[in-house]
Amino acid sequence: MRPVERGGPDSIRNGLALSGTAHWMFDRGLIGLSDDLDIMVSRQVNDPASIEAIINPTRKAVAPSREAERPHPAFLKWHRENCFKL
Repeated sequence: MRPVERGGPDSIRNGLALSGTAHWMFDRGLIGLSDDLDIMVSRQVNDPASIEAIINPTRKAVAPSREAERPHPAFLKWHRENCFKL
């Protein structure tokens, strides 16, 4: 998502609830999310099996039931374009 210090809003739709390990990987662009909340794993990951072992087996993020609390696609896109490592 887009950090506040890089112009992102301090909003629930610009945030994710992640474990410490997943947060670290997300911030470094090793994992990301599609607009449909599919979990994306970077090809630059050294040990893809270890990441596969800790992510949701469906390869989808679990989203809040209320639409107003789900990650906004614009912020997911920003992360893919500015952080995620293809």
